[in-house]
Amino acid sequence: MPVFRVLDEALEVRHRHEVLRVEAWGTDSARVRVAQYRIPTDSVGALDTAPEHSGTVTVGAEKTTAQLVNGELTVTVAFHGAESQLTFTRTSTGEELLAEQPEHPWAPGAREFKGNRSGAYEIHQRFAAYEGERLYGLGQHTHGRLDHKGLRLDLVQRNGEVSIPFALSSRGYGFLWNQPALGRVEFAENATRWTADQARGIDYWITAAPTPRDILARYADATGHAPELPDWASGFWQCKLRYRTQNELLAVAREHKRRGLPMSVIVTDYFHWSAMGDYRFDSDEWPDPQAMVDELAELGIELMVSIWPTVSPLSENYEDFRDRGLLLGSDQGAEVHHLVQDKGMAARMQVSVYDPTNPETRAYVWDLIRRNYLDLGIRVFWLDACEPELDPAHHENTTLYAGPGAQTVNVYPRDNARLFAEGMAAAGQPGTVLVSRSAWAGAQRYGAAVWSGDIPATWDSLRAQVRAGLSVAVSGIPWWTTDIGGFHGGDPDDPAYRELMIRWFQYGVFCPLFRLHGDREPRMPWGYAQTGGPNEVWSYGEEAYGILKEQLFLRERLRPYLHEQMRVAAADGVPPMRPLFVDFPQDEASWAVEDQFLFGPDILVAPITEPGARSREVYLPAGRTWTDAWTGDAYDGGRTLTVEAPIERIPVFTTRGAELPLKEGE
Repeated sequence: MPVFRVLDEALEVRHRHEVLRVEAWGTDSARVRVAQYRIPTDSVGALDTAPEHSGTVTVGAEKTTAQLVNGELTVTVAFHGAESQLTFTRTSTGEELLAEQPEHPWAPGAREFKGNRSGAYEIHQRFAAYEGERLYGLGQHTHGRLDHKGLRLDLVQRNGEVSIPFALSSRGYGFLWNQPALGRVEFAENATRWTADQARGIDYWITAAPTPRDILARYADATGHAPELPDWASGFWQCKLRYRTQNELLAVAREHKRRGLPMSVIVTDYFHWSAMGDYRFDSDEWPDPQAMVDELAELGIELMVSIWPTVSPLSENYEDFRDRGLLLGSDQGAEVHHLVQDKGMAARMQVSVYDPTNPETRAYVWDLIRRNYLDLGIRVFWLDACEPELDPAHHENTTLYAGPGAQTVNVYPRDNARLFAEGMAAAGQPGTVLVSRSAWAGAQRYGAAVWSGDIPATWDSLRAQVRAGLSVAVSGIPWWTTDIGGFHGGDPDDPAYRELMIRWFQYGVFCPLFRLHGDREPRMPWGYAQTGGPNEVWSYGEEAYGILKEQLFLRERLRPYLHEQMRVAAADGVPPMRPLFVDFPQDEASWAVEDQFLFGPDILVAPITEPGARSREVYLPAGRTWTDAWTGDAYDGGRTLTVEAPIERIPVFTTRGAELPLKEGE
């Protein structure tokens, strides 16, 4: 016989060794935790403190059933024989949103704990599948789809694969698997199953907010709101694989200004350091960084520096990192997790990785950053390889201050961003942008801006970026960017590649962050001697330069509008770049559109992602009148048009009455 306990805005159920707790966790939302014997008292997940909620929470229990009602979410626990089953319904209609489904009619039930003799378990959590359901979010992936239904996704951080286990369903709910363990999720036709390879319990959050916008708002309330984007960050960010010297970087910044081109940020990439783990400039290549920062400031340009979490055994700080226990540990073997040919190395050598889940590590690393970068006036940081990148990629062999890597390693990029956000706050600095190659749920509260990693310079990759950026947006990260032109390759002298660069640049104008980067031809072997081919807007010939120049000024005209949307993102959790269904949930066709997006409520963007294309079909959502931004022609929504797209522009539409300066002179 189960034992029900009605608590203050919570319900607890005990049956045999299992303890299940359902708690109100924000408006229309609940947190569900299940464990053997007792609910763990500590968690490194994204749900720190329950947000306030509107309305009254009611909890009741009978002999074999119990119920918690919080606004539009009703959670029912019902026992069927020896197993309990959770069902989530919309309070106002009784509609089933999600329900547990047993693994087998007899045993096990919907929740399975497989012990490993360590006090942790391999855990399966199974739910029913629903015909026609679409599932969005889940971080960032390279599979090229926006709807994840029918896919199996690994829950692990990799270069280009960002694991944020939040899903927004077309059935009207949002779901966070609040478990940073390695694992997988399967959105199959017969069931949805979340798996943690090693964990102490089940922990998830669900909301039944009425609309996609409300779901995103509730999710931000639960996991943290992004700050407002700094004013300087909305402009153009210039980067190539590596500017090797102070003079080389300054020459590019000066040339931009000589040509009258806007630039907000320029980047000092990897290997600018004396050694990994020193966290300071190599004085042979960067003899006077203070003078460099000062000159850039006079030009109105911020300097961003690349920060890797790797620590070389040749670093002047290595013994401190090692002896104070600040490095990522190993379950078995030496505490080295990557192979790099850093400065001072004749060949690739094993290096270590710091552990940002340790508060002492965060304090130690920040002190180095403050002394060697912030005190120079550098306040923008590129958190590269922060998955962390491992070689070999044995994530399960890591150990962290937060716990065994198999249970906790997915929070690494979030806590790496936390290191810098806390440091900036302690130094009395305003918030900044932390360009991060990975993230986890809640990273947005620390100012993490995800970029899509080291991607190919291909049309297939460009198509995938459109979906990847929208998935990140739905996952709660409003700041996102891509390497315009792709990272791996691209010949600036090749007319075919120039076309790709133009189309990618036109798409990048409407991304939250507008950033050019890549390792162009001629390429060099990986290592500290790399520089990469030219990657400035004038590197692609006169025709391309004229087009890219116009796009730079288009972005400048859009910056006030973008900051309006970023204020909305900070307050309400609604990202500026988003799928059509966020604003048009009643338009069924909007849920199926994967290659267009909204840029705020008044701009619809349809990127060109095919070589040689000079037109494309564009769907205009129902319920509004849309105006072609370039021709001025107006169209009622709810229809698909074939729209001209000469090489100088991509299709863009605005809502009728929106006064936006897309065309020069408006």
